[in-house]
Amino acid sequence: MSAEPLPELGPDVDPENVARQILLRRLTDQPRSRAELAESLAKKNVPDDIAQRMLDRFEELGLVNDEEFARMWVQSRQRARGLTPRVLSLELKRKGVDDDVIREVLADLNPDEERAAAHRLVQKKLRSMGGLDDTTRIRRLTGMLARKGYAPQVAFDVVRAELDA
Repeated sequence: MSAEPLPELGPDVDPENVARQILLRRLTDQPRSRAELAESLAKKNVPDDIAQRMLDRFEELGLVNDEEFARMWVQSRQRARGLTPRVLSLELKRKGVDDDVIREVLADLNPDEERAAAHRLVQKKLRSMGGLDDTTRIRRLTGMLARKGYAPQVAFDVVRAELDA
């Protein structure tokens, strides 16, 4: 990254102030990982040294915290979409979260809750599948769970249990 002034804002602009504004704007709507914020600063041509200094300062203030971000991301995505740890791990990696942080956050997940989430997903989907035969329902439900990261045997067991209920 170059240390040129921010051309779209003119030569008299304070790059540190611009970086601060970018970070505050990006953090307003939702928490973000440090890597996501660094990418936003890079896209706006904020010099690397200023970007790193501002990100460090935001970390000191507690406004940027990858571990907290990862915990909130996992809770939200698991609750709303029923995603498995494997899929959550991939999403967090794409967000630039460190592997050690990902392992730590995912270690706190309860395997029983994962299975309960699979049951809730199947129960919800079953409501709209009334007119379908069992073979079609099994195929669609296990496919849905597979796309969310559930192991084939877990998906089949949960689907069979819900169809038998």
